[in-house]
Formats: sequence, structure tokens, C-alpha cells
Amino acid sequence: MLETIRSVVSALSAFVLPALLVGFPLYGLLKGVRVYEVFVEGAKEGFDVAVTIIPYLIAILFAIGMFRASGAMDYLVNVLDPVLGVIGVPAEVLPMGLVRPLTGSGSAGLVADMINQYGEDSLVVKMAATMFGSTETTFYVIAVYFGAVNIRDTRHAVPAGLFADFVGFLASVYMVQLLFG
Repeated sequence: MLETIRSVVSALSAFVLPALLVGFPLYGLLKGVRVYEVFVEGAKEGFDVAVTIIPYLIAILFAIGMFRASGAMDYLVNVLDPVLGVIGVPAEVLPMGLVRPLTGSGSAGLVADMINQYGEDSLVVKMAATMFGSTETTFYVIAVYFGAVNIRDTRHAVPAGLFADFVGFLASVYMVQLLFG
């Protein structure tokens, strides 16, 4: 049964990206949207937003760098390791769970470090890569997008985003263990 699931996932994964790249523009054309013009207009707006959010990006990247350089990340991993071991989460993926809600580039760097340390086919790298794709950079999104439109009261956005990240973190661990473990 498990081998059948792996085969189906493997077969479907070969078609997902091409289907998206072709499907969205086709859907837009069927709805009468001038796809290319709308794409170019969105790209222009994206550039304006990028210029607006640069200060927020610098602040987040600086904070992440300080957190890792200070040794606080290693300390936190050591403190939480016994608790996570009880629920079956390897300590090696904990930094990904901590950094991913803060920054995409920092979490991509962690995945690259893990690939160098454990090899691209290791279980912990597969877990970290799955977390990368199935969780969000919650604080980055809050800082950048809420900051770009001058929203100061995030209300329930942070707790909801962090809860979703936590669920994505655990689901990534358990699904990788199920499919590859």
C-alpha cells in the first residue's frame, strides 16, 4: 500500500509544475483576461512594493543573523530537543521550524547547509525541504505586506500564521517519515 502511494505521488509530481504553468494562463484566456498585459502590470506594481519594503527586509535579515550568530539558536534547539524527541521530531529540523516563519532566504540557507551536512537524500533534508514548501514566512509577510499598506494592528494574523506554520512543521515531519522513512 505504501509503495503504491509513493508511486502515485512520484507520478503526479512530474505533472504538477507544467500543469500550473500552462493551466493558469489558459484559465485566464478562457475568462477573457489579457494575460500578458495583466502580468506586466503586476510586475510593475511588484517593483514598487519591493522598493517600499526594503527597510522591513533589512530589519528582519539583521535580526535573524544576530539570533544565529549569538548562539541563541543552538541553545533553543538544545532546550527543545527532549520535548520534540518524545513526539518523533528530529532535533536537526528544529532550526528550520524556528527560522522559516521569519525569513525565506534564511530558511533556504538552512536547507543548503543541511544538504551539505547530511546529503540531499537524507530524511532530515527531505523534512526540511518539505517544511520549506509547506510553511510560510509569517513574520516576513506581516512585516512586509502589512507594512507596505501601513497596517499596524495585525490582530489575529500572527497567531493564525504561527499555528499554520506549526501544523505544517509537524505534517512535514510525519509525511516524510510516512513516505520515505
